[in-house]
Amino acid sequence: MRTASWTESVSVLDRVTAVFDAFGEQDDGLGVSELARRANLPKSTVSRIAADLVAQRLLDRDGDKLYLGVRLFELGQTVERPRRLRQSALPVMTELRDVTRQTVHLAVLEDADVIFVAIVRGDPGFRQSARMGGRLPAPATAVGKALLAFSARDVVDRVLCGPLEARTAHTIVDAVALQRELADIRRVGSAIEREESAIGRVCVASPVLGHGGAPVAAISVSGAAGSFAPERAAPAVRAAALALGHRLAADRETP
Repeated sequence: MRTASWTESVSVLDRVTAVFDAFGEQDDGLGVSELARRANLPKSTVSRIAADLVAQRLLDRDGDKLYLGVRLFELGQTVERPRRLRQSALPVMTELRDVTRQTVHLAVLEDADVIFVAIVRGDPGFRQSARMGGRLPAPATAVGKALLAFSARDVVDRVLCGPLEARTAHTIVDAVALQRELADIRRVGSAIEREESAIGRVCVASPVLGHGGAPVAAISVSGAAGSFAPERAAPAVRAAALALGHRLAADRETP
């Protein structure tokens, strides 16, 4: 049997990655044809890749629909930084959820996006735009703006040097206006998002600061526009972020 060359292996990896990337945050299963269209790959290629991924439990199949598999979640649980972060954060997040009765998110910054590493659900009738492991453009979210406001200048510059994605008509896409908002966030310690990542959703977030004042994560509370006042929840969110920062520092000091 011929061993695949490095070039061929990279090509296969690119195709598998394209299949995974084809799944969106709001998808309720995808057929092979739609996966092929989104991944820009031949249907026969996607069908073969999907069969292999189902066999490895990296995709799940239900009839003619494919879903991200449970093994991906299992692998994600073993990633050390998010796993330890979640362990420290969940008690704080649960208490914040109980106080506000709204959904609480924990996110980290990766390049120009935020990735949600923990969610404690609040109002079951409110549909959230974020999901575990999902990512959104940092400038369009309260957690992202809270993280950027306290990040090093070079981190912020890398985000602002590219085009700012407009998720809704309310998203800030002007770099100068965003810089002004980041300065305000540093002053008050919390960021507010008003339907910038999803219509009908508002949010307030604060950074969780680590050694030297660098942000390691951001914690937020989100709710429905018109019924949830983010300004009223801001003090509780700032207190939760501070409490989580203390817990993380204590965990680092524990042998």
